[in-house]
Amino acid sequence: MAVDLVGFLGVVLVAYVVPGPDFLVVVRAAAEDPSRGRAAALGAQAGLCVHMLAAAVGLAVMAARSPAVYNAIKLLGAAYLVYLGVRAVLAARRPAGAPPLEAGPAAGPARSGFAEGLITNVLNPKAALFFLSVLPQFVAGDGSLWQQILFLGILDVLIGVVYWFALVLIAARLRALLARPKVRHRWELTTGWLFIAIGIGVATVA
Repeated sequence: MAVDLVGFLGVVLVAYVVPGPDFLVVVRAAAEDPSRGRAAALGAQAGLCVHMLAAAVGLAVMAARSPAVYNAIKLLGAAYLVYLGVRAVLAARRPAGAPPLEAGPAAGPARSGFAEGLITNVLNPKAALFFLSVLPQFVAGDGSLWQQILFLGILDVLIGVVYWFALVLIAARLRALLARPKVRHRWELTTGWLFIAIGIGVATVA
């Protein structure tokens, strides 16, 4: 399988280093609880698997060629990011010592963290376009296209797992700092408005 691994790895590393919605989801979750952060990371990568499989079988081609489908996914993703942002802003108003909004009897931290990561990337049209338009640039023309895309996609997902888990270890150190009420208040407000800004950006940028 003669794929351009060097070029592909360079693009993937840059893509992970540049912060996006999944970055913010994982960092917030890890600062709340390390297990939640790891779950959010796995959810984000599971979302990439959805796009990878869609691209491998050609479904993403249909979506990319249909402006209505693309715009629908984009608006759903933007709405979800705004929703996460509003929850964070509301969380900033919680009294000191109050339980986080994510907590509840039906869903544990890990479960809700996985769901947030999964939905964020499944509803991210840029992730779909990455597998559709960027990945094929690194495959060879003398092999099976879908097998090569699948191979590069799996490699991308595995690299992401390592990257996210390392990020979780770093972000988890913020927990002690976030125990301070004033710092916690500013953290919730800042990340909340960042989610809202990213959501609006996703909805308005072509």
